Amino acid sequence: MKKVLQISNYYYPHIGGIEQVARDISNALKDDPDFEQKVICFNEDSADGDHVCHRAETIHDEVDGVEIIKCGCFVKAASQSMSLTFGRELKKLMDGFKPDVVIFHYPNPFQAYYLLKYKKRDFKLALYWHLDITKQKVLKHLFHHQNLALIDRMQCVLGATPMHVDKSEFTKQFGSKKKVLPYMIDTSKLVLSDEDRKLSEDIRKRYGDSVVGFFIGRHVPYKGLKYLIEASRELQGENVKFLIAGEGELTEELKEQAKGDDKIEFLGRISDSEKRAYYNACDFISFPSVTRNEGFGLALAEGMYYGKPAVTFYIYGSGVNYVNLDGITGIECPNADSHAFAEAVRTLAADPELRQKMGEAARKRVEENFTPEQFKRNIKDFINSL
Repeated sequence: MKKVLQISNYYYPHIGGIEQVARDISNALKDDPDFEQKVICFNEDSADGDHVCHRAETIHDEVDGVEIIKCGCFVKAASQSMSLTFGRELKKLMDGFKPDVVIFHYPNPFQAYYLLKYKKRDFKLALYWHLDITKQKVLKHLFHHQNLALIDRMQCVLGATPMHVDKSEFTKQFGSKKKVLPYMIDTSKLVLSDEDRKLSEDIRKRYGDSVVGFFIGRHVPYKGLKYLIEASRELQGENVKFLIAGEGELTEELKEQAKGDDKIEFLGRISDSEKRAYYNACDFISFPSVTRNEGFGLALAEGMYYGKPAVTFYIYGSGVNYVNLDGITGIECPNADSHAFAEAVRTLAADPELRQKMGEAARKRVEENFTPEQFKRNIKDFINSL
């Protein structure tokens, strides 16, 4: 039996990309008698139904039958939580649980400091390299040597796409220790119910013969929605609709930018059922993210699962360009080039056969790479290979 310890920023019911990956790994291993596992992370104010957590508390929680040690935090600085109990709880795990494999979800400098205290212990270390530290310029330089120490100690660095491990500023240090382990989408939550199908039919009737592009996500700068709106302006006279779901800090500013353009409709927050219906009803996925903050694009992969081609921007070092393959599953445009985005939409709108061909390839790409079944095989094979 292999003992696996994950070190993550947070965990359910806190919702975030890295936290979801940690939970996906836990769920992939939990029913296999060949693995025993625990997770240690920070606590955070969050709730889902009866599952309620408080940031200051240190608790031994259980999620999906897996023990999660959540360490209370007293402050957060530059997006980094700090805890007075993390070091003590990690020591208990290292001395008592004695993991064979540690999967450290990078970046997290505070946790890395404590983990490196055990660098001489007999365990295999895998760094799941979700992104480089780029936003916090001072921290980036402050923890450079810590990163080198982690890389020197590790047996492998994992990336959700080749871009994560081939386009990092530490790629040279990674050497031959790189391995791609793609994220998964929860396809069980994408199954259309009869109600979803009826809603999808109503949506199609509402927009008639318009070619519909669908976006869902937070309205924040890196999502690039301003370029989508600029592209729509260039499509005057085209029978195209852009449906924008979600909310965020830029929502009102984006509505002001789009004022007078009847091709754009803001849907606000939508339910899971509505999300499935819009994915099913649309003709293509509008995914205008422009920075490496968009490391993969789970919403992009979800839309492709419904057999929809995508229009994306090229983002250096981002996995978006690994999920959507230019000319195969959709069309990729030069970064932040709204004119090129408009031309890509025009191309898809004018060619139903191309949309169908790319959509079929998009569905196949998701089925072969990003399903829970494939993820489970990938993570088990990886751990057993260490």
